[in-house]
Amino acid sequence: MLRIDNLGKRYGDHLVFQGLTQTFSPGCVALCEEDNTGKSTLLDIVAGVLAPDTGEVWIDGHSMTHAPAQAKARLAHVPDDCLVFPERTGREQLELIAAEKQAALDDTVLDLARRLGLEPHLDKRFEQMSTGTRRKVFLAAAALGDPAVIVADGPGNGLDKQALAVLAEQFKRWSRDRVVLFASHDAELVRACEAKVVEVAALR
Repeated sequence: MLRIDNLGKRYGDHLVFQGLTQTFSPGCVALCEEDNTGKSTLLDIVAGVLAPDTGEVWIDGHSMTHAPAQAKARLAHVPDDCLVFPERTGREQLELIAAEKQAALDDTVLDLARRLGLEPHLDKRFEQMSTGTRRKVFLAAAALGDPAVIVADGPGNGLDKQALAVLAEQFKRWSRDRVVLFASHDAELVRACEAKVVEVAALR
């Protein structure tokens, strides 16, 4: 479902990583290292937000380089920075992502929004939301369509205790038949998700 092949990235003279090669089967995989180990860079490359210097990412058989539209259609991304469009409402963001994926904003998505405690805030603008509420919009959006891969950078950041429990249960549910790849320093969340912990440098 997710394959990375010989990924490499550097910023100027700083080599972030090179030669990362791994095939991921359905399940939860957590990157829990300290900062500055390449976690966010790797997640951004997998999500198609950042181009690698070398190598390739395959999402459900689609090349992120040569067939990005098809690859991104099979991907859900929860970014680290959820304040990309300050004046957009949560509902507008969900509707936009649904349109991009040609998916319905159905009861599955709205039920996840309700369980996360997002529903009362959907018509607020992002600039009016707390950090955790902004993140909940992107977490709810991950239920849109039928993604084969969910990529999330700090998915639990800013979430209240109830939302964290919902997130852990949702990640476990998704991981039965898809790949959930996320970065987190929250050991309790990682345990609750029953995630396999890996290091970026070990992906070879």
